[in-house]
Amino acid sequence: MNILIYSLIIFIIIYLLLRFIANVSAKKLTRGVRFSIFIISIVLALFLAVGGRFLLSLPLVLLSLALVKLKGLSLFQLVALFRLIQTLRGSGRFSFNQNQNQNIKNSSTLSLEESYKILNLDVNKKTSKEEVNKAYIKIQKKIHPDISPETARLSTIVNEAKEIILKNIL
Repeated sequence: MNILIYSLIIFIIIYLLLRFIANVSAKKLTRGVRFSIFIISIVLALFLAVGGRFLLSLPLVLLSLALVKLKGLSLFQLVALFRLIQTLRGSGRFSFNQNQNQNIKNSSTLSLEESYKILNLDVNKKTSKEEVNKAYIKIQKKIHPDISPETARLSTIVNEAKEIILKNIL
C-alpha cells in the first residue's frame, strides 16, 4: 500500500514539474538552469576541495566559470578578447589612454603575421577564404560596435586584419 501512495505522490510531483516547465518561457528556463548548474557545481567543488579532492573540484570550477556571463560574453570569450587586446597593445595598435578619434587617425597597416595573430589563424598553415571569414565572424560577434560601443576601435582593427589576409590569399 505504501508503494502505491509513494508512486502516486512521485507521479503528481513529476506531472506538476513538467507542467511548470511547459508554461515557463525558454529564456527564464535557461537562466534558471544555468544558475542552478552554477550553484550546484560551486557547492560540489567546495565539498570536494574541503575533502582533499582538488583534482576533482577543478573541472567543476571551470564548468561554473564558463556559465558566468558579463555583458553577454562568457568568461572564455572575455579571455579571448583580452588576448586580442594584448596582441594589439603589444604591436602598438591599441591603447586605452589615447583619444579614440586620434587612435583611428594613427592607424597604420598591420603586418600579415599580426593579421593572422589577431584572427587566431596559423601563419604557417594555408588558409582558405572561408576559414578567414569564419574566424572574422567569430571575433566580430564578440566585439561588434552594435553589441558594445567601446569596442569600435577593435572592430576596425579586426576588419583591417581580415582585408590584409584576404588580399594575401588572392
